[in-house]
Amino acid sequence: MIEVVQRPRKRLFLALILLSLCIATISTYGLWVVSLPGLTNISSYLPMILGTLLVAIILAAVCGVIGIILAILGFKTPGIFQSSAWSAINVLFPMAIAIGKLFDVDKERVERSFIEVSNHLIKKKNVTVRPDKLLIMTPHCLQFETCPHKITRDVSNCRRCGQCQIGDLAELANKYGVHIAVVTGGTLARKVIKTIRPHAVLAIACERDLTSGIQDVFPLPVIDVLNERPFGPCCNTQVDLKKIELAIKGFVGDTYPTTKIKDGDIND
Repeated sequence: MIEVVQRPRKRLFLALILLSLCIATISTYGLWVVSLPGLTNISSYLPMILGTLLVAIILAAVCGVIGIILAILGFKTPGIFQSSAWSAINVLFPMAIAIGKLFDVDKERVERSFIEVSNHLIKKKNVTVRPDKLLIMTPHCLQFETCPHKITRDVSNCRRCGQCQIGDLAELANKYGVHIAVVTGGTLARKVIKTIRPHAVLAIACERDLTSGIQDVFPLPVIDVLNERPFGPCCNTQVDLKKIELAIKGFVGDTYPTTKIKDGDIND
């Protein structure tokens, strides 16, 4: 069965985040009202202290959502809004998924919209890094299913036979002097990031893995490219190589490094 990925729309995620913020605000006020009698019995100052704390949290979330909307609309946002935006996303995202489910919105649609918003926010920050501080991270399912060569430890084990795109990605990595790693899951991905310590990541994966990965490595800037699944999920997946090269150029520019990074080289 061929899996068709629809073009993501940022407004879906924005609508769900705004609705999540409204629900969170109402719930927070309800929590304060319910706890008011008990807190008053303990101390007359406790309701004010709790109320101030809850208002501060809600205001931070509001600033974050405003920051997201302004960035999407093309306005330059101060750093405080950008930081609040990611905090708001991390807090409200699970609620947005739940609300989407209530309205019969497919979870993957919400995740694709979130990825589109995340990419937009990173691009607006104009992040640039040295080539040796950029990591291309790709899933193991991009390798040809029956390939006998183990490439998760060392990409140079790829024989460039052309049956999958691992060889093409390795060539791109060598061309621009960036790191590349093939991972089997989140645990190995975190280990690779801890070892290489990149300043930015170009990630290839499905909606679920990209979404969790963005949140796991925050505040590390990540540009995500969804894989293509002509044979279904987790089997002989593919990726648009033009998108990968454009994303690399967005991080490091068009200039070629004087020294190339060899496949599997993960030293600083």
